[in-house]
Amino acid sequence: MFKLSGTLKVINPTQVVSDRFSKREFVVETQDQYPQLISFQATQDKCALLDNFQTNEQVEVSFNLRGREWTSPQGEVKYFNTIEAWRIERAGQGTAMPAGGPSAMNLDPIPAATANPTSSVISENDDSDDLPF
Repeated sequence: MFKLSGTLKVINPTQVVSDRFSKREFVVETQDQYPQLISFQATQDKCALLDNFQTNEQVEVSFNLRGREWTSPQGEVKYFNTIEAWRIERAGQGTAMPAGGPSAMNLDPIPAATANPTSSVISENDDSDDLPF
């Protein structure tokens, strides 16, 4: 899961691709030193998430990266990426990400805590502990 904050620039109408698939595209402009225009896609029931938003609103978008392979009729293989939104909230109203969690600038997973191989069980009478309690 990834999260991005920015300004809603474009909200397109829902496109019905088939009787079993619909999508809605929208664009968010980041607030970075060099702003980026990021195109997102909402699918199926998530298309309705955008009904309560207007352009120029500050939003936070939760999304997943999707990728797929496609072979053309000529046999040429191509790869496509989709940024699929699954939640959109007004900026400041969402739940906070944990410290060190994914952000626009840090998309690496949170490193797991490592055990201290030199630690051992301390008995109740051991005074080597410097904690006051």
